[in-house]
Amino acid sequence: MGIYNPRQVIIVSSRYEGKDNAMTLSWHSPASFNPELYSIYVGKQRYSYGMIKKSRCFCVNFISADDKDIALTAGRQSGKDIDKFGEIDKEECSKIDCPRLKKAVAYIECELVDEFEAGDHAIFVGKAVYKKEVKRGDRLFQVEGDTFTTTR
Repeated sequence: MGIYNPRQVIIVSSRYEGKDNAMTLSWHSPASFNPELYSIYVGKQRYSYGMIKKSRCFCVNFISADDKDIALTAGRQSGKDIDKFGEIDKEECSKIDCPRLKKAVAYIECELVDEFEAGDHAIFVGKAVYKKEVKRGDRLFQVEGDTFTTTR
């Protein structure tokens, strides 16, 4: 499985100038209790990088182990080329101008408070302005590439 794996899979949703996007990530982490901060690590070449940088917000969507298809849909193509929410059901976030996944088992709505360069990635740090755990259950973890497990 490698040194870094498995890692929990999330879907990060964003919106900029009326366009919604979703991307699959497994590089993410809580960053602080007080204030409550959450960090995501996004490749600078990714379409979502520019959307988050400009919109100054994002939503971290935790998905069920049963939603591998959502992870693959959000992760295989760029939102620059397709409307990923054409295949993934969404609803509006409560506190930020951003969509969230309708099937998310939990989510954290974040306002961007800081950004750090980290080689070919950026570390976006968001302040949690609203969060909710909808239901408990097994989560999806990435082993490598398109290989997943449901390890907690």
